[in-house]
Amino acid sequence: MQVGIHQIRFDFPDAPQSIASTVAATARTAEAVGVASFTFMDHWFQMEHLAPRTDPMLEGYTALGFVAGITNTMRLSLLVTGVTYRHPGLLAKTVATLDVLSGGRAQLGIGAAWYEREHLALGVPFPPVAERFERLEEALQICIQMWSDDNGPFTGKHYQLEETLCEPRPISAPRPPILIGGGGEKKTLKFVARYADACNLFAFDVAETARKIDVLHAHCEAEGRDPASVKKTALYVGDPFGDKFLSDVEELAALGVSLVDFAPTGDPVAYVERLGAEVMPRLNSIG
Repeated sequence: MQVGIHQIRFDFPDAPQSIASTVAATARTAEAVGVASFTFMDHWFQMEHLAPRTDPMLEGYTALGFVAGITNTMRLSLLVTGVTYRHPGLLAKTVATLDVLSGGRAQLGIGAAWYEREHLALGVPFPPVAERFERLEEALQICIQMWSDDNGPFTGKHYQLEETLCEPRPISAPRPPILIGGGGEKKTLKFVARYADACNLFAFDVAETARKIDVLHAHCEAEGRDPASVKKTALYVGDPFGDKFLSDVEELAALGVSLVDFAPTGDPVAYVERLGAEVMPRLNSIG
C-alpha cells in the first residue's frame, strides 16, 4: 500500500513568511520516509467547510513547480484541478512543463469543479454542472491529443483549438498519467473508465467505497476495459494513528485500493515524520 501526502493547509505560524520553508520541509520529509506522491488542492480560496476562506491558499501548479525543484522521486499532482480553472490547452501545456522539469513525475488530476464562491469572487465563469461535465470530457480529450503525435485541430462544443502543439512533449511515456477525482456514478466514474489511468475516492466509509468501485468496474466493462488497469486511490478522512485505521486500510486494499492519501493536520512536518515512523511500516505489509 503506497502513501500520498495531500497538503491542504498553509496557515502555519508566521505565515506567509514561513509557508515556503514549511512546504519544503514537509515535501523533503515525505520523500525521505518513502511517500509515493505529493499533492495540493486546486483552489484560490480555502474551503469554507474546513477553515475560513481567508486562510492562506497557494496556486497549485506554482506550488508543484516549487516542490519539483527540491524533490526527486515523488509523483506530483493536484488533487484535483477544476476544469473551469484553466483553458484545457493551457492546462495541458502546464502539466507537460511540470513533467519535463520534474523528470517525468507529473500527473494530471482533474475533476468537474464545485467551489462556486471563489469563481464568482474572481470573475471566473462557473457554468451549470451539466456543462462542467461536458467541458471536463473535452478537456480530457484535448490533453490526450496535445500529449500525442497529433498536432492538428480540436473542435468541440465548448473548445476549439486550431493547433494542439505542445513542445516540449512530456517525458512520461506514453503521457503523464490522468487521475479523475470524485465518485459520481453516472459521469465521473464513466469518464475514469473511458479516459483515466487512476481514480481518487473519498474513503468516508469502506462499504460506500466498495460500492463506488463496483460501479467503476461496470463502466470499465461497458467500455471494454480491464478494471485492473485503473489505479484506485483514496483520500483517508479518519485518524491514521487511531485504532480503526489499520482495519480500514486492509479492507481498502482488498478492494484494490493501492494508494492512500493523508492530509496533514497541525505541524505538517511532525505529522509526516510520525506517519513514517508509526504508520508506513504497517502499510508496507499490506498488499
